[in-house]
Amino acid sequence: MLSGLILVAVGIVWILQGLDLLKGSFMTGHSFWAWMGALAVLLGLPLVARGTRRG
Repeated sequence: MLSGLILVAVGIVWILQGLDLLKGSFMTGHSFWAWMGALAVLLGLPLVARGTRRG
């Protein structure tokens, strides 16, 4: 579950940087990172869901 939460958190940061909403990185303003962030979130959510089901 922890790895899923990390993936989701990193994905959100990448999305914000890719969309130029979070400044201060070489990733800022490059849509590639927004797509990679979305992919990270999509990969992390099932891990979080699996972790919460196990209790």
